[in-house]
Amino acid sequence: MRMPHLPESYAGKGGQVMNHFMILAVLLPLGTCYTSYSQQESVVFPVTYLNISKDLDLQRLLVEWDVVKSAHDAELAMSFEIQVRRTDEATTVWTEFHNVTLDKLRKPLHWTWDSDIPLECMSHAVRIRSKAEASKIWSKWSLWETVPGLDNSNRSGPQIFPKEKFLAEGSDITLCCIGGKGQTIKEFSVYPTVDVLKHTNSQVRLLTVENLSHDKGSNIHFYCYDENGQLHQAAFFVGKPPDTPKDFSCHTQDMKRVTCTWREAETYLYGRNSPRYTLSKTSSPKIALCKASCSKQCSCSWDIGHQRIWNVTVTVENPLGKKTATHVFDVNHRMYPTAPFQVWEDCTDTEITLHWNYENSGIELFCQTEVLQPDGKVELCSCVFQHNSSVADSRRVTVRGLQPYTEYRARVRCGAAEHFWRWSEWSQPLTARTKEGTPSGKLDIWREITPVLGGRTVTLFWKQTPSFQANGKIISYEVTWKKIEDGSKPESISFSSVYNSTRIFIDNHSYRISIMAKNNVNFSLPSVLIISRATNNSTEELKEGQVNGTDDGIFISWEPRSIYDSYIIDWCNFPRLQPCDLQWKRFAPNTSSAVISSVAFVPGVRYKFCIYGSIANRASLLEKKIGYLRELPPRLDPIVRKVDLNYNSVTLSWDSYLTNESEPGFVRGYHVYVSPVQGNCNLKGSKKHILSDESELCKYTIENPEEKRYTVKHLMPNTKYKIVVKAFTGGGETPITDFRYIDTPCNSNILYFVFLVVIVPTLVAAICHWKMKWVKECCCPAIPSPNKSKVLSFKEFKIDSEKVMKINDCLPDVLATDSDAEVQKLRPVTWSSLSSISSEDKIDGHNSSWIYPSENVVRDFPPTPTHQTHTCFENFAYSSPLEAESDPYHIPETLEAGRTNQAVMLYQPQCYLDIFHEDAASTAREIAERKNSLRYISQTDIRCLGERL
Repeated sequence: MRMPHLPESYAGKGGQVMNHFMILAVLLPLGTCYTSYSQQESVVFPVTYLNISKDLDLQRLLVEWDVVKSAHDAELAMSFEIQVRRTDEATTVWTEFHNVTLDKLRKPLHWTWDSDIPLECMSHAVRIRSKAEASKIWSKWSLWETVPGLDNSNRSGPQIFPKEKFLAEGSDITLCCIGGKGQTIKEFSVYPTVDVLKHTNSQVRLLTVENLSHDKGSNIHFYCYDENGQLHQAAFFVGKPPDTPKDFSCHTQDMKRVTCTWREAETYLYGRNSPRYTLSKTSSPKIALCKASCSKQCSCSWDIGHQRIWNVTVTVENPLGKKTATHVFDVNHRMYPTAPFQVWEDCTDTEITLHWNYENSGIELFCQTEVLQPDGKVELCSCVFQHNSSVADSRRVTVRGLQPYTEYRARVRCGAAEHFWRWSEWSQPLTARTKEGTPSGKLDIWREITPVLGGRTVTLFWKQTPSFQANGKIISYEVTWKKIEDGSKPESISFSSVYNSTRIFIDNHSYRISIMAKNNVNFSLPSVLIISRATNNSTEELKEGQVNGTDDGIFISWEPRSIYDSYIIDWCNFPRLQPCDLQWKRFAPNTSSAVISSVAFVPGVRYKFCIYGSIANRASLLEKKIGYLRELPPRLDPIVRKVDLNYNSVTLSWDSYLTNESEPGFVRGYHVYVSPVQGNCNLKGSKKHILSDESELCKYTIENPEEKRYTVKHLMPNTKYKIVVKAFTGGGETPITDFRYIDTPCNSNILYFVFLVVIVPTLVAAICHWKMKWVKECCCPAIPSPNKSKVLSFKEFKIDSEKVMKINDCLPDVLATDSDAEVQKLRPVTWSSLSSISSEDKIDGHNSSWIYPSENVVRDFPPTPTHQTHTCFENFAYSSPLEAESDPYHIPETLEAGRTNQAVMLYQPQCYLDIFHEDAASTAREIAERKNSLRYISQTDIRCLGERL
C-alpha cells in the first residue's frame, strides 16, 4: 500500500510536534521524582504504633512498632532512634539507632534489648522517633511505652530476682531484691562473701557480682531482709558449660559388641545438674544407641549385629550449654583384644617359658611378652598365634638368655595381627626365678701378713666383685694352701658362707693360696695368691707420704712401674679398732692415681694406705700413704714452757707438739697472737686478726711445724700484753679462748736518761736551795758598799751624808782611757821611775793594773827593769757627787765655781805617776805604800761614769 504524499510544510510542522512530545516524555518522570524527593525531605513519618513486651527467661525487651502507610508504599529507607529508660532513673539507660528499608507488605518493625538487670526489678519504658534517610528532619518522639516491673505489685514480703538459675564461671550477674508493698529493704547480702557492687533505693536494692568463680563453692546464696525482718533467699549454681568430649573412640573385643569411650571434662555441676551424655547415630540423633556411664572415663556399649561401618555422635549438655562430637569407624579396624589370663611358667637356669589363656575371638593375634630384669632393664619378646577354635585356648612363649638363680617379672599382652589398632591390657604380672647354675668368675682375695716366732700368720680376706656371679646361693668357701718349693700335700679348710676372712699359719717358705666359692651346683674358679719366702734381710722402712682428702674421697697417687700387671691399695675403715675392717681395691697396670672413698670415712681420722704392685699373683709393697678425708683443728694448744721478756720483745718457747695417729690433722705450723690488753695491736711485720667479739690481734705465722721458738719484736716497754700460741692444721685451728698475760719491763736507757735529765738537776737544785747562801757567796759575791765599809769610818769626809775616802786609801782595779786625745786632756805628772815588781807582789789579793792609752783594751803591764817614763791620770769616778750628765773626762777646773772647792776637797791626788817613763819607777816598797794610801768610792754608786771606765 502506498502512503499518501504530504506537503513539505505539513511534514515540517509534524516533526516539531514530535520533538516537543519527546521532551515532555522525558521531563515528566523527572518532575515526579523531584516531587517525591522533595516530599521526603520535608515530610516526616511518625511512629503510629508502639508495643513492648518482655521475655523473662531471656531477660529481654521485645519492641514492635510501625509507621504510616505512605512510607511503606514509597519503600523508604528509614532511621529510627530508640531509647530505653527505667522508672527510677531520670536519664536514659540505652540509646540505639536502627536502620531499615520498608516494603509494601506493611510488616511491623521489631527490635530487642537485653537488660543487664532483671526486668522484674523495675518498670522499663521505650520511645521511638523516625526520619527518612534522605531527610534531615526527625519526627516527634512517640509517647513512652512502659512495661511494668514487680516493684509496683502488691506483695506481702521481699523477693529476689531472677529466680533460681545456673551461672557460667567468669560471668557477671546483677540481682535485685524488691520489698513488699510499702516496705523498705534493710539488708541484701551474699554468701560466701565475694566482691559486689551495690545500688539501692528505699524499696529496691541491686547487687552486682562480677567474675563469678567456683573457688569459694559451686553454690552462691543471696539473702534479703526487709524492715519487718522477713527473709527471702535464692541459690545460684556456678559452673562451666560442657566441653567437647575428648579422646572419643570406639572399639570391639569380640566382633559382636562395640564400646565407645571418651573423657569427661569438669563442669563443677553435680547431681541432677551434672552433664548428660547421649550416643546416637549421626543420621538419627533422637534415637539413643545406649546409655552412657561415667567413672574414670565415660563409656557406652551396644550390639552391632552385622553392620561394620558406623557413624555415631555423642552429645553432652548441662544447664549452661551443649556440645557434640562425631566418630566414623570400621569395626574390623577397631579390634581391642581382652587381656590374657591364667599366666604360669616353666624355668631352667637360663630360660623361662610363659603360658597363658585368653578368649578366642576367631582372629589372628600378635602377642608380646615383657620381662623385667633385676637391674630395671626390660626385654620384649613377640610372637604370632593363629586361632580357629571357638573355645579358650592356651599359648606359650620362651624367653632365653637369662641369668641363673635370678628373679624376673613377666607379663603378656596381645593385639590384632591384621589391621592392628591397639594393644590389649597387660596380664597380671608373674614373678619367676631361674634355677641355680655353676658360679661364674672369681672371688677377689687379699691377705695381711704378720711375722711371728717360727713363721708368719696370714689373715686371708675375700669378697664378691661385680664380675663374680654366684648363680645360686653360696653355701661355703674353701681355702687351700700349699708350699711351693717341695711340692708337699696341700692343706684345705672350708668355711660357712657367713665368713669372709680366716687366719692360717705358715712357715717362712713360699706358699700358694687359693679360695673358691661353692653353691648347690658346683665350685667357682679358684682365686690365687702367692706368698713369697720370708727373708731376714731388713729392708729400709718406707717413708709415709701425706695425701689429701677431696669431696669424693681421699686422693692417692703413686709412681707406676711397668713390671706389674696390677696395683692393690689396702686400708682400714676403722683404724682405731681391732679388727680394723681391712679393705682393698685393685687397679689396672696403666693407673697411677685413684680416689679412695668409703662410707666409713669420717673427718679428723687418720687413714693409712699401702700400695702394692702385683705380678703373677705375687704382691710387693711399693709405697705408704697417710691422710685424712678432711683435717680438723688440733685438739690441744702448744704448751709454752719459757717466756723471755725484754722491754721491746718477748721470746716464746714451747714443747714439741705430738703428731701421732690420734691427731685430727697434720700440724702445718703455728700462729702467735699478740695484743696489748688496752687498745688494738699494730706491730710491725704482723697481720691483723679479728676475733668474733671484733677485738683485734696481731698475728704471726710460723710455717715450719718443727719450729719451737719465736720472738715477737717491736713491743712497747712497761705495757701489759696478752699472748697465745696456736697450732694449725689443714683444718685450721681451734678458737682462741685463753691468753697468757705478760708485762714488758721498763727501758733502762730511758731510766738513765730520765735520771740524768730530771733526777740530777732536781738534786742539784735542792742542794742549791739548801745551801743558797753559800752558793750565792761562791757564784755571785756581793759588791761591797762604801756605806757599809769599815774603811769608811772617817766622820770628817762626808758629802750629802755619804762617806768618802781618799784615793790613797784604796787601790783601783783598773783604769782605762778611750784614746790618746782624752789622755792629753788630763793633767799628767811625771813620776819617778818604778822599779821592777815581781809577780808575787800583791796587796790584799789584787794585782796592780796600770792604764795605758790603747783602743779600749785593758791589760796588765808587767814590770820592766828598764827606765821608762809613765803618765798618771786622775780618776774622776771617785767623785761620787758628780752628776751623771757631766763629762767624766772634763778636768776639775771646768766645773762650776760653786763646786770647785768641794771637788778639790773630794779628790786631791797624792801623786801623779808617770807610768810611761822608766825613770818614774820607784821601789816596790814605795809602790806598795802608795797603793795602801789609795781610797776609792764604789763604782756602783756612780750612775754614768762606770759606763766608760
